[in-house]
Amino acid sequence: MNLSYWELKNWFTNVDYTIVGSGIVGLHAALRLRENFPNSKILILEKGMLPQGASTKNAGFACFGSISEIIDDLKSHTEEEVVTLIEKRWKGLQLLRKRLGDKAIDFKPYGGYELFLKADENSYNNCLQKIPFINDILNPLFKANVFAKEIDSFQFSSIHEYLIFNPFEAQIDTGNMMHELMKNAISENILILNQQIVTGYLDKEKHVEVALNDFNFITKKLLFATNGFASTLTNSDVKPARAQVLITEPIENLDIKGTFHLDEGYYYFRNIGNRILLGGGRNLDFETENTSEFGQTQLVQTKLEQLLKEVILPTRDFKIAHRWSGIMGVGTTKNPIVNQLSENVYCGVRLGGMGVAIGSIIGTELADLI
Repeated sequence: MNLSYWELKNWFTNVDYTIVGSGIVGLHAALRLRENFPNSKILILEKGMLPQGASTKNAGFACFGSISEIIDDLKSHTEEEVVTLIEKRWKGLQLLRKRLGDKAIDFKPYGGYELFLKADENSYNNCLQKIPFINDILNPLFKANVFAKEIDSFQFSSIHEYLIFNPFEAQIDTGNMMHELMKNAISENILILNQQIVTGYLDKEKHVEVALNDFNFITKKLLFATNGFASTLTNSDVKPARAQVLITEPIENLDIKGTFHLDEGYYYFRNIGNRILLGGGRNLDFETENTSEFGQTQLVQTKLEQLLKEVILPTRDFKIAHRWSGIMGVGTTKNPIVNQLSENVYCGVRLGGMGVAIGSIIGTELADLI
């Protein structure tokens, strides 16, 4: 690679900590390392022009799980595991707010709602019935009831009479959040290089040799914060999961405010000003959507537009302004992976679609492994 002496000296010489991935986890890990090691040289490598996975592509939900999602998690996790995971998500949101400030991330505590299609009778009745139980197990954490049934006041269609409301849920501006995190990192003399693909590494006990496309360099410690892309280099139990999203053009006199969940969290929507952002649908075809390739499919996009027309905006005209996708990291459980891979190599991955909530605390825990 045609690097000058100056480039090698300032960016690739005497590197103490190299972080792969400049998303929520990677930036929080870097900021935590700066707190712990004020005089260290910290380098972040990002393969995209911007964070490649979901950190700048998510829906901006400051949430910790809808009631149907929590009930479903209890089928495959112990009660203690589920409560611990929710606590970690909740504490992660508070850490994010404390670090960046509510104004910077446009934090809006409108609350969150879960709605149930008329055809979804069993889940609806089950969730209503289990509200007292879920509130009881979460009360030690929130010191209040988290979920309550509430009459639909948004004029949705083809749904059951009651929504389930969560006053602790909010929305943020994802772009503002990541912009602020990047500004914090730069102000702390953390180096960020984009469009750098790590192709391999070798832990040599006293340091790690990191291979990029065109050359190798030495770092004392290597940290992976690549979430949905983690399995390639870390061999972790993480599968990529694509999330498809769309947003409407502005809608006059839109009176929908909040974050909304449908079908165990597989669909989600919110207002952004007077627009509607809607995403989800990977449960329509898990095999196709368990991919690290960005893009949209006709199957999912048709379903999203159907939900807009028939459920969310049944009496309103709308136009789709933009579509995109992001890559999450999922696995056999929803517990994140934060561990040491070898003498000088670490990873913090598998956020289970909850990166906004849990990313800050996973990044902190990743840095604290050192």
